[in-house]
Amino acid sequence: MLIATSRSATIPLALQTLPSRALGRGDVRVAVKAIGVNPVDWKMREGGPLRFAHFFLGPRGPLVVGVDFAGEVVEIGRDVTELAVGARVVGGTDFSRKQLGSYADEVVVRPDQCAVLPDSVSFEDAACLPVAAVTPWISLTEHSQIGAGSKVLVLGASGGVGLFALALARKLGAAAYGVCSTRNAALVESHGAVAIDYTRGDALVAARAHGPFDLVVHMVGTATYPLRACRQLLSPRGIVDLAVVRASDVWPIAFARQVTTVLGRPTRARLTPLVDALSKRELEPIIEQRFPLAEAERAHQLSRAGKVVGKLLLIP
Repeated sequence: MLIATSRSATIPLALQTLPSRALGRGDVRVAVKAIGVNPVDWKMREGGPLRFAHFFLGPRGPLVVGVDFAGEVVEIGRDVTELAVGARVVGGTDFSRKQLGSYADEVVVRPDQCAVLPDSVSFEDAACLPVAAVTPWISLTEHSQIGAGSKVLVLGASGGVGLFALALARKLGAAAYGVCSTRNAALVESHGAVAIDYTRGDALVAARAHGPFDLVVHMVGTATYPLRACRQLLSPRGIVDLAVVRASDVWPIAFARQVTTVLGRPTRARLTPLVDALSKRELEPIIEQRFPLAEAERAHQLSRAGKVVGKLLLIP
């Protein structure tokens, strides 16, 4: 059974039965046990650049949304040597490879999109990783070189990506600072970060006292925290990494050295160190709510509201 929607964003998600995808010689079929919900999932339904890209690059037929999955390999293509039937894995689908999304009871992906899970890591915890943890991992280790002595500011610190960003920054030896509301300040501090409460005044003005920052992980959007004000908080080599991009951000992304954009694309290379950290309890996902797959619409409504602490999961 797959959650699919028509190409019209006005039609809600619907549970449909679709034929199993043919398995290529380099593919694996995974029986899905848990699915992470991300804003990119419902944004794909609403149009914009992601929907445009999916239309031209993605598979034909119904739009099946979702990226994150964790489950068990049930079939492998004849050329696959990296994974065996029965392997427990976590990974992400990729529409640019003509793959359907992860809101399904099975996915067909390639081995380089999966990391093996030890028995000590649950499918539910693992399903929180692919987008939400890979996104800050890219910011911290690929877009910048965060380590001991670095300072990282996270805007939107109590969301799924934000909490992973705080934990990973601390794991890498950096000082972490998280902008959040009063009700989430204790949670941010429990991740080893300094909480900056946006309900008590201008959060960026308050953050200035703790800077300059080597990285600003910007999960909120520049309508709330303007790019100019964020750049004023940076060290000479610091960057602002935008996960939410507005039309007005395109120019500085293209031409400003201190501005870039990040979208978590899960790969084995990126997921493997995150799974290792999860197994050592250096990362501890917070799951706010679990929904049956058939109730994915409810999960999207909650995600759209923008007040989720940690992650939402779907269970097939």
